[in-house]
Amino acid sequence: MNVIINLNKPSGMTSQQTVTMVKRILGVKKAGHTGTLDPFATGVLICCINEATKISRFFLGGNKKYTARLCLGIETDTQDFTGKVISTCREFDFPDKVIQPAFKKFEGAMEQLPPVYSALKYKGVPLYKLARKGQPVQKPARKVHIFDIKIVETDLPEIVFDVSCSGGTYIRTLCADIGKVLGCGGHLKELKRIESCGFDIREASTIEDIEKLASDGNLSDRMISMSDALPDMPSHTADDVLIEKISRGKTITERNIYPEKLNGPDNFIKVVNKDSELLAVLNKAGDTYGYCCVINRN
Repeated sequence: MNVIINLNKPSGMTSQQTVTMVKRILGVKKAGHTGTLDPFATGVLICCINEATKISRFFLGGNKKYTARLCLGIETDTQDFTGKVISTCREFDFPDKVIQPAFKKFEGAMEQLPPVYSALKYKGVPLYKLARKGQPVQKPARKVHIFDIKIVETDLPEIVFDVSCSGGTYIRTLCADIGKVLGCGGHLKELKRIESCGFDIREASTIEDIEKLASDGNLSDRMISMSDALPDMPSHTADDVLIEKISRGKTITERNIYPEKLNGPDNFIKVVNKDSELLAVLNKAGDTYGYCCVINRN
């Protein structure tokens, strides 16, 4: 069972707790996720099972899409509803001609300050733990990209919006920043990740789905092969010579994989067998190919 599962994370659980539940249900040795969601958040959580954890790196920085609910007039220290209120403002009755430009201001490339309450680490310690001890650490601003932001519903003081963005973008920070632009402050009240690295919420499975499918013996319907999980990566079907080389970790050259087969970004190529099962991911450097990962199919 070396597969990817597109999971719909429930609210009230950490991402790791969710993965641990899946691991227990499936009875597997290893499982991991490829991008933390806050405990209160829901939505797409890419879960890698067993050998599939080796390709998790290819999903960590991918683009995301969220549906978020911004609450104006209240600022919190965590930038979301779980935090301590640090300021309030009752002047949030803005017309659309003021709200729309405030949102659109954030489209495009920008630098964003990560929240001091986050899972990022300082000297090996998560920032949120330091912040809770009264020792907040502000990480430097990071480059992020908001590709599109669209207001879905306005019922002041709350605004629901969809946002497509690069990996590493903090939506609660975006909410807090929009509140500052409007001059009334704001915080994130709800968050759902509806897309991550091409995985869509409409195809995601809940924990309850996984439990039922596991008991019925129908899990294969929701499992995504490692090769299918990398649809945009150039593929090469290995012959017996190449399979033998990969199994022994030998040097692979252009004699084994022709250059014209490599046409994707970052020089990555997935090597599969005749059954389209992933054997390895390689990257080209000069006239040889380096090993990114090798899949143990025993």
